[in-house]
Formats: sequence, C-alpha cells, structure tokens
Amino acid sequence: MRQSETHRRGRARFRAIIGSHLHAAKKHLALAGGCLVGVTLMQLMAPWPLKLILDYILLQKPAPPSLAFLSELYHTWPLTVLAVLATFIAIIAIVSGALSYAQSFVTSKIGHQLVFTLRQHLFAHVQGLSLSFHTQTRSGELLTKLASDTQTLKNAFTDIPLAVSGHIVTFLGMFVIMFAINWELSLIILATMPILVSGLFLLNRKILTTTRAQREQESRIASQLAESLSSISVIQTFGRERIEQDRFKQESTNHLRTGLQTARTTAAVTRVVSIIGAISTATTVFFGAWQVLKARMTPGDLLVFVSYMKNLYSPIKDLSKLSTQFSKATVSADRIADLLGIEPEIHDRPDAIKATHLRGEIRFEQVSFAYLEGCPVLHDLSFQIAPGQRIAIIGPSGSGKSTLVSLLLRLYQPSKGLITLDDRDLAEYERESLRHEIGVVLQDTLLFRASIADNISYGADHAGLDQIMDAAREANAHEFISKLPGGYDTVIAERGSTLSGGQRQRICLARALVKQPSILVLDEPTASLDHQSAAYVREAIARIQANRTTIVITHHLVGMELFDQIFLLDDGRLVEQGTHQELLDRHALYAHLCAQQSNDLTRLRSNTLT
Repeated sequence: MRQSETHRRGRARFRAIIGSHLHAAKKHLALAGGCLVGVTLMQLMAPWPLKLILDYILLQKPAPPSLAFLSELYHTWPLTVLAVLATFIAIIAIVSGALSYAQSFVTSKIGHQLVFTLRQHLFAHVQGLSLSFHTQTRSGELLTKLASDTQTLKNAFTDIPLAVSGHIVTFLGMFVIMFAINWELSLIILATMPILVSGLFLLNRKILTTTRAQREQESRIASQLAESLSSISVIQTFGRERIEQDRFKQESTNHLRTGLQTARTTAAVTRVVSIIGAISTATTVFFGAWQVLKARMTPGDLLVFVSYMKNLYSPIKDLSKLSTQFSKATVSADRIADLLGIEPEIHDRPDAIKATHLRGEIRFEQVSFAYLEGCPVLHDLSFQIAPGQRIAIIGPSGSGKSTLVSLLLRLYQPSKGLITLDDRDLAEYERESLRHEIGVVLQDTLLFRASIADNISYGADHAGLDQIMDAAREANAHEFISKLPGGYDTVIAERGSTLSGGQRQRICLARALVKQPSILVLDEPTASLDHQSAAYVREAIARIQANRTTIVITHHLVGMELFDQIFLLDDGRLVEQGTHQELLDRHALYAHLCAQQSNDLTRLRSNTLT
C-alpha cells in the first residue's frame, strides 16, 4: 500500500515537472509543430510533379477538366512545363529538408533542456533525502537514474509526440488521397492493418518487459562498478581482482542476454512491418497495373498510389521503432517517479528558525534510536553538556558513539526522546543553518578533487583566502600546505589520495573551523594516524577548543584529563560519566579500559624494542 502511494506521489511530481517544462517551451513546441505540418505537406506533394510529367507530357494523356487550362501549355511548351515540374521536385525536397532541420533542432533543444531541468530536480530531491535512504540504496542505481534514465526520456517527451503526430497526419492524409484515387486498391491496404496492429501490440508488450529487466541490470552493473572502483585498494590488497572480474562478467552476461532479447524483438517488429508492407505492395502493384491496362486509372495515378503506399508503411515502421523507444522511456519514467515519490524522513518545520550564534548547551532526554526496526542502537540516553565544555565520548566499537553525531546533525530522527540545543528542540532549527553552526571532522577524511583552498572553504563559500589560511593555521596545516608546489591552489586527487592521512585530517579540521562553528565535533580524529601526525592533530584540537563546545568521539584514552566530562557508552547506554580522575577512582569499566590500553601500549613497546 505504501509503495503504491509512493509511486502515485512520484508520478504526480514527475508529471508536474514535465508539464511545467513543456508549458515553458510552448512557443518552441508550436514552431516544431508548424515545421512538422510543413514536412507532411511536402511529403504529400512529392509524387504529384512526377504524375503530371508521366501522364500529360510523356504519355500525352488528356488532362482532366480541373486541369483543362493547362492542356495548351502541355502541348505548346512541353520542355518549359517539364523544367518547371522538375524545379518543383527540387523545391519540395529543399523545403522539406529545411523544415525537417528546423524541427529536429527545435525538438532537440527542448529535449536537452528537459534533461537539464529533470536532472536538477532529481539531484536536489536526492540530496534532500534522509541519510537512511542513501545508506540503503545502491549508488550505482542512483547514478543510472540521474544520468541514463533522464537521457532516455529526452526523446519520449519531445521527438516522439511530434513524430507520432506527424506520422498519423501523414498516414491519414495519404490514405484519404489514395482512397480518392482508387478505393478498391485502398481496401487491400486496409485489410492488412488488423494483422499488422495485432503483431506490433504483442511484440511491443514483450519489448516493455525485457526493457524493464535491462534497465534494472544496468543499475546493478553501475552499482558494482561504483563499489569496485571506490574499493580498488582493498581489492588489490586482498588479491580479489579475478573474483571481482567474475562477478562483473556474470552481471554483464545477464545484461547481454536481455539486451540481445530486446534487440531480437525490436528487429522482429521492423521485419513484420517490412514483410506485410512488401506483400501489400506486390498485391497492390499487380491489381493497379491490371486497372491501368483496363484504362480504369492512369500510370501517373498508379505512380502516386505506389509512392504513397511506400511512404505509408514507412510511418508505421517508424512508429514501431518509436514504440520501442517509448517502452524504454516508460520504464525510465517509472523508475524516476519511484525516486521522486520517496519522502525525506526529516523535514524543516514551517516555522523553523535559523541557528545562529549558539551557546552550545546540548541535552539528550531519554533518547533511543534504531537504524533497523527492532535493533536499537541507543537506549534511553540522557545527559547534558554545558556551553563551552570539552566532552569526550568513549566506548567500544558499536556502542553508539558516532550515532550521537548523526542525531545532533539531524541526519536521523530519534526513535524516542528529545534532543535540545540551547533549550530549544533540535527540530525547531532549520537543518542547513544548524549544520553550519556545527563543525564536524569525521574519521573518514573525505576530500574532493579540487584545490586545497576549495576543500577548506567547502562549508563556507563566503570565506576569503585570509580566513582559509587562518583556519589552516589553527589546524596545524598551514606549514605543510605552504610547502606544496601550488600552495593553497594545489589540486589534490580524488578523496585526497595524494596527501598523507595526517595531512588529510588537518585539512578536514581546517574545513570545520573555517565556518567558525559554535560547536565542534571530532569523530575519531586520530584513529588511523601515526604518533607524530596524531600529535599534530591533538595539539590543534587543544588550541581550538577554547570558547566553544567541543565533543571528541574516540576509543583512544589519551589526554582524557584535558576534558571537562567523559561519557562512557556501552551497548548504546551511558554507563559512566565524570572527569578522568572521578572515573578512575570508581574502579569500574573506565578504569579497566584505561588499564587495558596502558598494558597493551606497554606490550607493544616491548615487542617493538625486542
């Protein structure tokens, strides 16, 4: 039930986007439609100069009463009339080509603008979706929808409607003229239509099914590629290249099989039209020639009839190809609608206020949270952080430390309980302004392929070079940045792979500081660093903690005496709270962890010396 509601909501949003775009492009659509009418008229006129030449100049047949005024011209100046009619053939071709060019350009322009508009809406929608959606969705699937599915729709909502309209008008116009020329021959063509339509309907249903499977497999391939390429160091480290290649080969084989099935069915559609058209043409030519011999129609009439008949099946053949494109577009539209129908779990309230100049007083009141229903990560968590306090949150892996950061940033919503900031419910703040007031340094040092200055100012576009350099100095990063060939203009590789771990961490720290946040959150800032790099980072942290609430999440119990309060989590519960000395004096879990880490460090040094 919920899934169908999501799909309906997504289709409504999708139609609104398309409708708004097409309304804005109505002048261009009208121009394309006018060009289409002109092209259709040129196609209807194309065989008539040849008929006049064949019947009244070459065969010297008497002109009908409607063309009696031209009879003298045919006999007196035949070469002049022949030249004029030949010129008309060229003019019709030139005008038809010019109109086709204009129509093609205008519809392509509308299509590309549609892709642009749709991608902007989709990208904004995806960025607004909750983090839980992104953690459960394959990135390759999103890439396919944003890049490939939107491109597939380009023709469906511009070229296809106009082309279908043009083909229908051409078909009806030609058939009416053919019926006027010879209704008996027209009935032969009419008799083939039920067979043709039935065959195309069955084949197109099969194309729609295989196309849907093909798009799903493309998403799986894109997901596997994204996963493999982002994890290439792990794959090579563990020697899993052959295994990953086999996985990719299997997915590619499935896609190849479905693609060939779609291609086979699409080719069958074209062949069905061609075969039925050939049989119909042969039958019509036979009976038409017989009627010419009986003087019931002129050779020129038969020429027009056969010319129309050839062009009559071309629109049907084109329509069958367009139906294949339309099937693909239908699948893509459904996939995009499903994405647009997903609602973010966290919204800004209509009366939400901007978070500015926060004091940094944080309170958790009986907060519980679960990523998956029935598997709680936090249990009735309650604590208070005073403005300007330095807090360490420690505990074993999986105890819920990093989850606290996600809840504080409103990346997730608590399953139960209340989180307040400066005596206000966290939900009362606008998310964007709230996140601007909280500087975060994650354990995973994510950097972009851009200059160091751009990476540092990522969260504060207004920051000038002086502010960027000040933030780098606070983070102990200015010295090594200045020694780089390009200084702050040095472009780093994707994910910062051209820098050391300590350098990346300090740039991330500068990125958090350049915003001048009221609250600073550091999630395992020294977890993967060597002793010297960790010392640089700890020195920077000690300096920047002044006058702002600072939360450090760590499992390394180094420098704990510098913190005002230490929160010890275990299995999602706050089991101990106090200063370093207070917790040691209790001789409970914290004291045990400190002793254990001290013994481990002593053993490690002993083994190193040995």
